[in-house]
Amino acid sequence: MAILLLKKSYRHKDLKEIKFHDLWNSYGVFTTMRVIGKPAKILFFKEHMDNLFISLKIYKINKKNIKQNILKLIKLNLSKKKKYDHLFRVAVNNKMISISLRKRLKPRSNFNLKLINYKRIDPEYKNLKYKKILNFLKKMNTTKSDIALYKNNKILESGTSNLLFIKKNKIYSPINNFYRGTTLKFFTKKIKKIKKINIFTDSLNDYDEIIVIGSGKGVVSVNSIEKTFWKRRSLENYRILSKIYQQAVTNCPRYNS
Repeated sequence: MAILLLKKSYRHKDLKEIKFHDLWNSYGVFTTMRVIGKPAKILFFKEHMDNLFISLKIYKINKKNIKQNILKLIKLNLSKKKKYDHLFRVAVNNKMISISLRKRLKPRSNFNLKLINYKRIDPEYKNLKYKKILNFLKKMNTTKSDIALYKNNKILESGTSNLLFIKKNKIYSPINNFYRGTTLKFFTKKIKKIKKINIFTDSLNDYDEIIVIGSGKGVVSVNSIEKTFWKRRSLENYRILSKIYQQAVTNCPRYNS
C-alpha cells in the first residue's frame, strides 16, 4: 500500500486536529487530486471540489462552513517550499475531515488489468466504501496493474480510475454503474466522440486499445488483461489522449484557495 507522507484529521466543529483516521469504509465521500510543481498546482481543482461538494450534499453531510473548512485545510497542508508530483486526498464523514498526501507513482508501459466480478457500493459517487477494492489493490504493484470491475458481464471501471475502449479508432465508455471522474469529464469535453455502450467481458477482443484514465494514473495504455486472450494492438489513441492530458498538466494554473 502507499506510504502516506502527510496524514491529519480534524473534527468539524472547531477544526481541531485529532488522531488520524483514513475513514475507509465509513459513511462519507472523498476526492483524490494530483498536485504538481512548485509552487503547487492542483490539476482540475475546481472540478474536484464541485464533485466533492455535490457528493457531500447527496450524502447529507451538512456541517456548518464545511466548504470553507475544506478549502482552508487544503491551503494549510500544502507547502510553498515543496516541489510536488503527489496525490492529495480529502475524505469527509459526519465526524471529521481527513487529509493525506502520498507520492504519485508513475505507471509502467507493461500495465495490465485483472478482471474482478464486483460493483462498488453506490458507484456513481466517490464514497468511502472501498474495503473490498483496497484488499485487492494491496496485493498488487499498482505501477504495473489494476483491477477492472465488472458485473453481469459488463465492464464498469478500474479499482482507481475510469476505462476507455478503442475499436477502429472510435472511443467507447461504459454506460453506467461507475463513477465519472474528473479526468473522464475532461476528456468528454475535449473529445466529443466518446460513445457510451455496454462493454462486455466476452467482447474484449474486439478492442484494439484499452486506456486507464484518472487523477492518479493520468493516461495509461493497458498492455494485457490477466487470464484473457486480450493484448494491446495499438498505441495510436493512447498517444493522442496522453498529449492532450500533458497539455492540461503544463497549462494547469497555480493553486489559489
